[in-house]
Amino acid sequence: MTVSSSDSNWWTSPFLVIAPMGLLCLIVPDVRDFFLDTGQRWAYVFLLAFLVTFTLTPLVRRLGIKFGVMDIPTERRIHQISTPRVGGVGVFIGLALAVLGNWIIPEKVAVILLGGLLLMLVGIFDDACGLPAWFKLVVQLTASGLVVWWGMVLSLFPTGFLGDIGNIALTIFWLIGITNAFNFMDGMDGLAGGLAVIIAFFLGVVAFQTNQPELGWLSIGIIGAVLGFLPFNFRKNGSALIFLGDGGSTFLGFTLAALAVMGEWADGNAIVSFSNPILIFWVLIYDMVHLTVDRMVAGKIHSFKDWIDYVGKDHIHHRLARVLGGNRASVLMIYCLTICLGLGAIGLRSAETADALILLMQAILIVIMLTVFEFRSRGNSTQNSVATHPGQSTLTPNPEAPPS
Repeated sequence: MTVSSSDSNWWTSPFLVIAPMGLLCLIVPDVRDFFLDTGQRWAYVFLLAFLVTFTLTPLVRRLGIKFGVMDIPTERRIHQISTPRVGGVGVFIGLALAVLGNWIIPEKVAVILLGGLLLMLVGIFDDACGLPAWFKLVVQLTASGLVVWWGMVLSLFPTGFLGDIGNIALTIFWLIGITNAFNFMDGMDGLAGGLAVIIAFFLGVVAFQTNQPELGWLSIGIIGAVLGFLPFNFRKNGSALIFLGDGGSTFLGFTLAALAVMGEWADGNAIVSFSNPILIFWVLIYDMVHLTVDRMVAGKIHSFKDWIDYVGKDHIHHRLARVLGGNRASVLMIYCLTICLGLGAIGLRSAETADALILLMQAILIVIMLTVFEFRSRGNSTQNSVATHPGQSTLTPNPEAPPS
């Protein structure tokens, strides 16, 4: 098993000395009180989450190597070097300490963090030893049940017996769907982490717009914690030194999805309220729907068990990497798409139902154009391949994107 030794520069970096010193300054009570007294709690949450995660990530990486929690290169992986899969541990600790250090611990926040912790622990065990997909689904149902039990439920349908059942079912479907869709995005350096930052940013902006500071501070904590992790995962030169792993990606996906459920996004207008998170999470939703339909049409899946067990290189980041010619270009394109749609969510602050429907239609048109672009490029790639290799069958799949 080959482990990258390209992190030698990091261990001699002055940042790994400055970060712990800054962290020590932040935990001084007078420093904390200064931020709170001057109305800069958001800055304190961000800095604490960032510095904790940035300081812990190299240590967590070494522990991942020591205990063998590694992502081993295989045919379905795009990387070539065995890499630790425990980055979510540092992110979770950074977020949790930022929340606890600021006493932002209402019951709903505690429940979300508890559900996220449960998924992270199961994910780490899965990364280390392997777990069946049905077991992970049961754990996701349990974590989602905790959220619903504490009264965090979507309100798309009118109140009443059938409406309440529909809202509960929709909430569980949303939490599990987004959790897995986000986990699927952890397939290229910087992709899942960058998406978490962008999604949390827009959730935070809308939260402060709608006077929900606790939701905003939690979003800022996620931004700070993930930004503390990204320098080790999305590097300008060289591949990632550490991955989020299933533990980190499912924890982040679940936490972000639960924040969308926890928030109140519009006063008295269920369509506008539901449209906000739909736009912010649209790229995840599109990828999940697209690959499900594509796999069913291609005959790759025939049952729900096939769906949860299937693993392939047909996600949006793989497809865009083939079209754009590289992983980094694919990641940056997905960033841009998410930002574009998130800006629409900000515009819904005082919108009417018609405005929300127009923005949702715009999001649908964007992904339709993207899909047409992908299929056209796929067809051109096949034609070029046949022209270069006349004996090759047109059914031969396109070559995969180069390793990141």
